[in-house]
Amino acid sequence: MTATINAKARNDMRGSNTKKIRKEGLIPAVVYGKEKEPVTISLDSVELIKKVREEGKNAVFSLDIEGGQTLDVMLYDYQSDVIKDELIHADFYQVDMSSEVDVEVYINVEGESMGEKDGGVRQQTMHQINVRATPNNIPEEITVEVSELEIGDSVTVGDLNVTGKYEIMDDEESTIITILPPQQEDIPEAGEEGLADDEQAEPEVIGEKSDDEEDNKEEK
Repeated sequence: MTATINAKARNDMRGSNTKKIRKEGLIPAVVYGKEKEPVTISLDSVELIKKVREEGKNAVFSLDIEGGQTLDVMLYDYQSDVIKDELIHADFYQVDMSSEVDVEVYINVEGESMGEKDGGVRQQTMHQINVRATPNNIPEEITVEVSELEIGDSVTVGDLNVTGKYEIMDDEESTIITILPPQQEDIPEAGEEGLADDEQAEPEVIGEKSDDEEDNKEEK
C-alpha cells in the first residue's frame, strides 16, 4: 500500500510567506512532472522525514494536497540547513506507474569474507547502483554476499544476481568490493638506522672555526 503524505497548496511565493511557512514547522516544496506544470506546495518536514525513513528514499508516495488533488510522487531532491540540521525545501517528481525511471539504490553488504578472517582488508568502491525500473519494481536495496570471498577476490557489477524486474545501468566491469592483502608495517631498509644516528649528531655551526684551523692560526 502506498504511503500518504499530506500537503497544502502554496500560491504565495513571496519570501515573507516562505519564512512564515517554516516558522509553522512546514517546508516549501515543488512537484515536477514530464510535460506537466510544476505544483507548489508546503508540507510537514517531520512527517516527510518519518515517511521516507519508513518506506525508503525510492518509495512512491501518494501526495494528498488539500483541496482534493492526489499525485503519485517520488522524493527527487531536498535541501537542508546543516547548522540547524533541518529540512528547508523538497522536490518531488510525479510518476507514471507504468513508465520506467532511473534511480540510485543502496548496496547492502552481508557477511564477513574468508579473506578478512585471514587478515585481508575489504575495500568497497561502490555504495549505490543505478537502476531502471517502473516505480513499483524498484528494489529497496541490492544485497552483496561476501562470505566466500578470499584475498584477491572481487565483486563486479556483472556478478550481481538480478532477481527483480529492474535493469542495472552501471558498467558490468565496475568493481564493487575487493578483498585486499593484509596491510604490512613499513620495515626500515638496511642503513636507515645508521642514518638516523647520524642525524642525531650535533650539527656543524656555520662560521665556527674547526680545531685544526685554530692550531694553524697559532703557529703563524
